[in-house]
Amino acid sequence: MGIERAVDAYLRHISIERGLSDHTVAAYRRDLGAYAAWLAERGIDDVDAVTPARVSEFAEERAVAVPAPAASSLARLQSSVRGLHRFLVREGLAQADPTARLAPPRQPQRLPKALTIDEVERLLQAPSGEDPIGIRDRALLELLYATGARVSEAISLDVDDLAAGDVLRLRGKGDKERIVPVGSFARDAVDAYLTRVRPALAARGSATPRLFLGARGAPLSRQSAWLVIQKAAGAAHLAAHVSPHTLRHSFATHLLQGGADVRVVQELLGHASVATTQIYTHLTADVLRDMYQQAHPRAV
Repeated sequence: MGIERAVDAYLRHISIERGLSDHTVAAYRRDLGAYAAWLAERGIDDVDAVTPARVSEFAEERAVAVPAPAASSLARLQSSVRGLHRFLVREGLAQADPTARLAPPRQPQRLPKALTIDEVERLLQAPSGEDPIGIRDRALLELLYATGARVSEAISLDVDDLAAGDVLRLRGKGDKERIVPVGSFARDAVDAYLTRVRPALAARGSATPRLFLGARGAPLSRQSAWLVIQKAAGAAHLAAHVSPHTLRHSFATHLLQGGADVRVVQELLGHASVATTQIYTHLTADVLRDMYQQAHPRAV
């Protein structure tokens, strides 16, 4: 089977059968396009002509070409290539998997940055006044911190996803649904937005079920949500870089610091593996260690 046909078949598989997001499929398409081009330069146009040595050569060249800060991109690139060949063998389109012994690149563990509870309070209170956009922004910020939702999940919410008022239906990666509770502060902020602001915003645009709307009535975009957070961080005079994921990190960290079980936090975040969630336990341990060293007379 030709390399290009194999890549097309795999991309259709992850898009249609596995239901990966358009963003993820586009990343796989870029990675595998580079891989196919690299093979073509070496006269390899059939999947059964790809050897383990060739795959290792490709991985080594990319490891040298890709700078250290992009180690995660290199890992994704190797994952794309490995996924392609495993798919081809599983579907009977190739005789062997040349990536079977390909070792993934080692990445330095980077602990996520979380805000303190005081910093979160300042951020949430930053949208001041009673203007419609301020009320909307406060509702968005409160909801992000209350639920740990990804920004893509928050802007994809429909009004009907607010089931029974105190729980929220989120659609995460792979279109997987999860139910998360919504605290009273977030409920009050969202209720104020729904009753006092959203009807007027909706009247400015075409009918849409989306919960969060822009000034012209269209669904709020990812970029606009990012700007909401940046504006609030500036108004709160937060020195640290604050992104949409910062609130998600803070949500998880504060839950664990408050005694929540890591598997409960895993469910709330929508992580497929508890190993992904456990990085927050390391962050919490570091905070405890710092506090111990500061407070104990014989710690240092």
